[in-house]
Amino acid sequence: MPRASRSRVVERIAGRRWSAEDARAVLAELEGSGLSADEFAARTGLDPKRLYRWRRRLREAERSLFVEVTAKPTSAPVRAGVFVVEFGNGRTVRVPVGFDADELRRLVEALEDPPAC
Repeated sequence: MPRASRSRVVERIAGRRWSAEDARAVLAELEGSGLSADEFAARTGLDPKRLYRWRRRLREAERSLFVEVTAKPTSAPVRAGVFVVEFGNGRTVRVPVGFDADELRRLVEALEDPPAC
């Protein structure tokens, strides 16, 4: 099968490690192409295993965005006007009242983003 011309996204990431953002961009192109992952990989010169691996990683990351939140009593002093968010991986974030929800969302995504492949 002849190789199609590469998109700007595929050209930009060729030969280097992908970030989650890179993977999302490539997978969006894959979805829009109407091709199977193997066909898309063959036409763009990408490794199909990489496409499958990133698809799985991002799907797992999306599932982990929704986690159960429970309140637990604490003996530590609580400062008025501060929320404390504890992640399953042991990280803790203290968020002041009146926080910017978009900024917090970006912070949470950065803390839980899977490592580059």
